[in-house]
Order: sequence, then C-alpha cells, then structure tokens
Amino acid sequence: MFFGKIGKKIRNLFGGKVDEAAIEELEQLFFEADLGAKTSEELTNTVRKLYKKSPNITVETILEEIKKELVASMLSPPPFSPATKPHVILIIGTNGNGKTTTIAKLAKRYASEGKKVLVAAADTFRAAATEQLETWAEKAEIEIVKGKSGSDPAAVVFDAIRAAQNRGCDIVLIDTAGRLHTKTDLMQELQKIHRVSDKALPGAPHETLLVLDATLGQNTLDQAQTFHEYTPLTGLILTKLDGTAKGGTAIAIQKKLSLPIHFIGTGEGIEDLQPFDPTAFIQSLF
Repeated sequence: MFFGKIGKKIRNLFGGKVDEAAIEELEQLFFEADLGAKTSEELTNTVRKLYKKSPNITVETILEEIKKELVASMLSPPPFSPATKPHVILIIGTNGNGKTTTIAKLAKRYASEGKKVLVAAADTFRAAATEQLETWAEKAEIEIVKGKSGSDPAAVVFDAIRAAQNRGCDIVLIDTAGRLHTKTDLMQELQKIHRVSDKALPGAPHETLLVLDATLGQNTLDQAQTFHEYTPLTGLILTKLDGTAKGGTAIAIQKKLSLPIHFIGTGEGIEDLQPFDPTAFIQSLF
C-alpha cells in the first residue's frame, strides 16, 4: 500500500525455512524498518519463542503472529464526537511537514460531513501559509479568520474562537507557524496559544494534534517528545506516507508516547488524508 514491504524482507531473510541464524538477524531488520529498539526486540523475542515451541513453524505463520502482535500494540483513534461547540482543534508541527495542507484537507473533510468549519490562520510569520489557506477556504466555502503579517498568533486564535461562537460554527481548526522543537521561544508561544484558547472558550483547545513527516523516520521521535512536553498532545497525524519505507515510525511513536494516530496522509489530494485504521496500516507494512 504505502511502504517497502517488511513481510517481503522477512521472507527473503528466512529463505523459506525458519532457523536460529536468521532469527538473530531479525532484530536489525525490524530496527531498519523504523519500528524502534523496544518493538524490534519484543518482536524478535516473540519469533524466537515461537520457533523454540515449534521448530517446524512456517514463515507465513510467523508473519501472521507478528502482525497480530503489532495490531494489538497500536492505539485506535477515539471516535470523533465533539461535546462542545465549537470544537477547537490546534494543529502544530515543524516546517515543511505538510501541516497547512493537512488543515485544508481536514476542513474539507469536516465540511463534507455537514459541519460548519472555521479556520484560524495563526501562522502570521509566513504569508504563503495564509494565502494557501485562503485559497483552500474559498474553494471549499469555509470561513477563515486571519491576522496581519507579524501579528500575535494568540490574538488571531482568540478572535477566531470568538468569531466561531458568534457564527455558530461546529469546528475551529487552528493553523500555527512551523517551528523547530529546539527553539524554546517558539515552543513557549504554543503554550500562550493554549492559554488564550482556554480564555476564549474554557477547555479549548479540545484537541492538539502534532503533524509529523513520516519520511524522517526515527528523527520524528525527538520532535514528538519535545512538543508533548511543552503542550500536551492528544494525537498525531502522519504525512508523506506515499512511497516511503518509513511507515514503521508510527509504531515507534505510539509505543513511546502512548498517543493515537488520527489520520495518515498518503498524497496531495483531499481524499489522500485518511482516518487511521491500525489493522489496515499493519497489513500495508507486510
């Protein structure tokens, strides 16, 4: 579906016959697939136990057991049933990870479900981001609130939430400037946006989703960890999963942070942002 097939690599490793020598190499194979050190070790131990219990076990049986274990370890995203109107969703991430495009896709998705959506263009540092959102919003007939270039992003968020309340909107999607997780001042700005959101509407933001570029593999782990420390995340969106062999990153991040993946992006089209399905996702790896 999206990735370099882990299953094919495992079949090639065993060459049709399971033995101890091949099992020894499994852990490195899993690690290179970006499953993370902990998951790689756990899966290898599972295979080793299966082999010791049944030395004649087939490669296909092992693959099925691996898939079962991985699916069981994945978190399913919670059902989307907002209890508050408007339901405020803060979208954050680093530069170049497809964040603004993802927001446009989410806005279109929710609008197509009959929700009244308002987008807060709070990336006041990058004019292109606001222009991009305006173009998408106009096409999709979605409302947008923006600030002047260089203005306080938190003020834009406050105005957007109040506007959404006055206009009877169901959902507010907040676009924020891309920021490196190593820049303390920009990370603190996210905390301010959180505080101001809560001031505009107690309890907001109701969701904080981190957009991650799947092609970066294990490098996304440090990003996610730091963002989570500054502003509590409720979930993840993985982008750029089309044609990459880095899909295993999703498993490693979930294991590390215990956060569900809400959506995965597999292309540029609106329809290429799909709700995350753990079973289908694991199947696609094999």
